[in-house]
Amino acid sequence: MLTRKQHELITFIQARLEASGISPSFEEMKEALELKSKSGVHRLISALEERGFIRRLPNRARALEVIKTPEGSVTKATPRPANANDALAPLRAPVTRGAPANDVIELPLHGRIAAGMPIEAFEGQSTLPVPAALLGAGEHYALEVSGDSMIEAGILDGDYALVRRTNTARDGEIVVALIRGEEATLKYLRREAGMIRLDPANGAYDPQIYKPGEVEVQGKLAGLLRRYH
Repeated sequence: MLTRKQHELITFIQARLEASGISPSFEEMKEALELKSKSGVHRLISALEERGFIRRLPNRARALEVIKTPEGSVTKATPRPANANDALAPLRAPVTRGAPANDVIELPLHGRIAAGMPIEAFEGQSTLPVPAALLGAGEHYALEVSGDSMIEAGILDGDYALVRRTNTARDGEIVVALIRGEEATLKYLRREAGMIRLDPANGAYDPQIYKPGEVEVQGKLAGLLRRYH
C-alpha cells in the first residue's frame, strides 16, 4: 500500500503525462504536493521506482513513466481527461503517450566537495540542470568542487562534479570518498598494502592514506559542468 504522498505524486505525474506527454518538473511536483524541498520529491520517486510503479527513462529530461497505477492496473490507452490541470484528481485510466523530448535533467545538488583538504558534503535543497548527453545509465547527483587539488585532471575550483551513485570503484577511478563518515573529498582511489590511498592530481598536495574502514565510496565521477561568468 502506498503512503498518501506517494499516491498523490503518482496521481500528479500520471495526470500530467496524460495531458501533455511530458512528466512534471521536480519544482512542479514539490509545489503540487506542498513539500518543503525537492529532496522530498526525490525520496518519493525513489520509493515508487523501487516498488515498480514508475521508472526513470535514461538520458531524457523530466523522464518518468508510470508502469502501473496504485490500483495495480497496467497503463493502457484512454481518452484525454476533461480537465488536464486538475493534476491531483482521482486517477483516470492511463493513456499511451510520446516520450519526453527535452534534453536537460535536473540533478540533486548536494552541496560542496573538496578537491583539496576534505570538507563536509551536505544534502542541498536545490537541483542543477544538466545536459542528458553528459550522463550515462544509473542514478546521478551533482557536487560543487572547492579547491585545486584535482587541476591536473582538468577539475577546477567552482566546477560541478556529476557523480554516478555507487559504493564500489576500481583502482585509478576518481571517486567521491566519505572519510570517517563526516568529510567528503574528490580524489583518485587506489588500494595499497591493505590501505586506501586517495591521490590528488596536483603536485602541491600529498596523498591521503586511510584504513579501509575509514573510507566509503559514495560515487564515481561521470562528468563535469563548468559555468563561465
